[in-house]
Amino acid sequence: MADLSYISQLLKDKDPVDALQALAGLFPGEIVFSTSFGWEDQVISHMIFANNIPIKVFTLETGRLFPETYYVWNRTMEMYSQPIYAYYPENNKLEAMVNAKGPNSFYESVANRKECCGIRKIEPLHRALKGNQCWITGIRAEQSPNREDMSNLEWDEVNQIIKFHPIFNWTLDDVKAYIKLHNIPYNTLHDRGFPSIGCQPCTRAVQPGEDFRAGRWWWEDQSKKECGLHAVTLNDLKE
Repeated sequence: MADLSYISQLLKDKDPVDALQALAGLFPGEIVFSTSFGWEDQVISHMIFANNIPIKVFTLETGRLFPETYYVWNRTMEMYSQPIYAYYPENNKLEAMVNAKGPNSFYESVANRKECCGIRKIEPLHRALKGNQCWITGIRAEQSPNREDMSNLEWDEVNQIIKFHPIFNWTLDDVKAYIKLHNIPYNTLHDRGFPSIGCQPCTRAVQPGEDFRAGRWWWEDQSKKECGLHAVTLNDLKE
């Protein structure tokens, strides 16, 4: 496992951009950022692209994304003239699941939903992370109860990689203000009650008073609402 204490000291008192630059220098060619084109990810993409930080940006193309997501994906590439690498599900596994259970089996049980997430997101993620030492994400602490006990710097035991969340302590107002200040393209679904945006059949708008992630897998119990991308992290280093 990497020396998180050393990295923590390296990043101490640095703003997100300086922290990203420091990590890119520490892990040249072995650092990646995963984007799903939501508010937070657009902020970090801007930090990387506008400052020419050598961090590879990738996304998981599940095949079930909203049209608005594809639009902001294309708009982001046009604006910054930088590539965003897509990782797709393995055809054989996806075809076998859909042939056996149909295209919407995830509504039937948590097990089926996790199987779908595993094929469409988890396995492609493993390929995207392979050979890298540091994974940048747009996680913020206030996004869900499951994330309140995380920290901005972690060791991901499952993927054997360091994870860094540069805007972990930002509020949603902080994120919106940054987007407005820098005129960053963002997913217009956010303006229609979608604070968290994933696959189209698994995401709905949030009603007034509902939790931030209530629109994700809304038919399930609140405590189960993680797809597995960020569910397991060990040896956390608290700020």
